[in-house]
Amino acid sequence: MSGTVSDYLLYRLAQWGIRRIYGYPGDGINGILGALRRNSEFQFIQTRHEEMAAFMACAHAKFTGDVGVCLATSGPGAIHLLNGLYDAKMDRQPVVAIVGQQKSLALGGHYQQEVDLQVLFKDVAAEYITMVSNPSAIRHAIDRAVRIASVQRTVTCVIIPNDVQEETYQSPPRAHGTLHSSVGYAVPRVIPREEDLERAARVLNEGRKVAMLVGAGAMKAADEVVEVANLLGAGVAKALLGKAVLPDDLPFCVGSIGLLGTKPSWDMMANCDTLLMVGSSFPYSEFLPPEGQARGVQIDLDGRMLGIRYPMEVPLCGDAKETLRALIPMLARKADRSWREFIEKSMRQWWKVVEGRAMSDAKPVNPQRVFWELSSKLPDGVILTSDSGSSANWFARDLKIRKGMMASLSGNLATMGCGVPYAIGAKFAFPDRCVIALVGDGAMQMNGNGELVTVAKYWKEWKDPRLIVLVLNNRDLNQVTWEQRVLSGDPKNPSTQEIPDFPYAQYAESLGLRGLRIDRPDQIARAWEQALSADRPVVVEACVDPDVPPLPPHITVEQARHFAMAIARGDEEARGIIARSLRGMVEQFKPRKG
Repeated sequence: MSGTVSDYLLYRLAQWGIRRIYGYPGDGINGILGALRRNSEFQFIQTRHEEMAAFMACAHAKFTGDVGVCLATSGPGAIHLLNGLYDAKMDRQPVVAIVGQQKSLALGGHYQQEVDLQVLFKDVAAEYITMVSNPSAIRHAIDRAVRIASVQRTVTCVIIPNDVQEETYQSPPRAHGTLHSSVGYAVPRVIPREEDLERAARVLNEGRKVAMLVGAGAMKAADEVVEVANLLGAGVAKALLGKAVLPDDLPFCVGSIGLLGTKPSWDMMANCDTLLMVGSSFPYSEFLPPEGQARGVQIDLDGRMLGIRYPMEVPLCGDAKETLRALIPMLARKADRSWREFIEKSMRQWWKVVEGRAMSDAKPVNPQRVFWELSSKLPDGVILTSDSGSSANWFARDLKIRKGMMASLSGNLATMGCGVPYAIGAKFAFPDRCVIALVGDGAMQMNGNGELVTVAKYWKEWKDPRLIVLVLNNRDLNQVTWEQRVLSGDPKNPSTQEIPDFPYAQYAESLGLRGLRIDRPDQIARAWEQALSADRPVVVEACVDPDVPPLPPHITVEQARHFAMAIARGDEEARGIIARSLRGMVEQFKPRKG
C-alpha cells in the first residue's frame, strides 16, 4: 500500500483484525494521529489519561480474548502507560503499546521529552520491545508485536520516532538483512502426554475428598470443570480472576478463595485429601491445604507456573478445556458422595450467613446490603468490573454470578483506579450489554471521576446506554484501614486514611448523566431498579458504613491479637468496629433462617 509509516501501521493492525485504539494525543504521535484522521476503519477512544488507555486495552483483552491496543505520545505520555500495562502483564493479557518518540535525529542529544523508552519498557514489555528506525521495519515490528502478545498473552511495545511516522512507507526489498513477515496466528491445541494424563487420573480416582480450584485460565472450560467435579464428587473454589468461570447457583461451587473468600472454601481446602488446580496462579499458600495433606494435580498452559503454589504430584502443561476433555474418560465416578454432601450443606449455610451479614444494621447503610440487593437484579449477560479495595470484598462474596455473565478486576497487580476504565473498555467491546463498575470512593477520586467525562463523551454511541458506576462513599481508604488494624495492629490514622467528601451523584448529573444517592437502607432496591432501567449511564452513590468489617473466612490468633491491639491503641472508630465485627461473627455461628 502507499502512504506514510503511520498509514501502514493502521493498515497492518487492521489486517490483524484490530479496529480500536485507546489513547491520548500528543505531538510525539502527530503522524499517527494524522493517519487516524484519514482512516475511517479505526475507532480512536480518547481517554482522560494514558494510564486509563492501558486499563481499557487490558479490559478489551480480558473480555474479548483479543489483543488490546493503546497509544501514547513520547516522554510523559509513555511513562503514564506503565501502571495499566503492568496490570495487563501480571494478569496475562495481550496488549500492544504503541508509543511515540522524539525525532530520530535528536535522540541521544538530551532533547526535550527524550526518555530512553526501550529501557523504560524493558520489564513490562520484556517479551518484545522494538524501536522502528526504518520505514520498511514497521511491517515486521507490528507483526511480531501482535503475534507475540497473542502467543505469550503479554504486553509488547513498538516505539516509533516522530519523523519516522511521517516518512513514506516502502515494502522491504528482497535483499540480505531484510524481513518479510506476515499476519496470522492460530491458537494451538496443547494437551499433555497420555502417560501423564493417566498418572493424573490415578491420583484423582484414588482421592476421597477432592477439592478443585479454578482461575481465569479455565474461563472457556466451564462445562468440563462441571463434569469433572461431578465425576469426582468435588467442590470447586474460584480464584478472584476466575469468578465468572462457574455460576454461583451450582450447589458445589464454594465461591471465592482467599482473604476475600468464603468459609466453605476454607473448610474444603482444610479437609481435602486431593487438590486439582486448573488455570490459576492463586498465590496465597495459607488458603491451600497444608503441605503434605493433599496430593496435587495442576493444569496450566504455561509450564512456568506449574508446581510453584503447591507441591504437585502431577503437573500437566496444557490448555484447560482440552486437557480436562482428555482426562474425563479416565475418571471414575465416585460412589461415595458424602464429601460432596458436606460441601453443598456448607454452601447452603454460607449463603444464609452472607444474607444475614448484609441485612445487619449499619450507619447509615451496610455496604454488603448494597451488593446483596443488586445480586438478584443483575441482568442476563451483564459485565461486572470491580476496583481494588473494600468493594472487591463484596464483589467476591455477595454477588452471585449466573451463566453468561462476565466479571473481572485487577488480580495480580491489585491496582486502584481500574474499575471505571475497565467498564468503559467492556462497554466499547460489547455496546449492547449492560456494564456495572463497583468502586470505592478512593478509586473514584483517583481515576473514576475523570473517566466519567469519557463516558459522557461517548455513551450515545452505545446500543445499550446502561453503564452503571456504584461508588461506596465512606470517606475512608477502607481496605487499607482494615489491613492496618488486622495485619499490623495499628489503629486508624485519620491523616492518611480519611479522604474528602465529594458529591458523586451530583457530579454525574452535571455531566448529563443520571445520579442516584442512597443514604438509607430502604432506598437500595429502588435505586437499583432506577439505574437498571435508565436511558443513560448512571452513578449510584451509596453512603456506607466504614466500620463494617471485611471478615476473612478464617480468623487466625495473630489477626485477632492485632485487631485487639488496634482497639487498645485508641482507634477512633473502636465502638463501631467492635459492634459491626461481633455482628458479622455472630451471623457466621448463628445464621438467620431463610
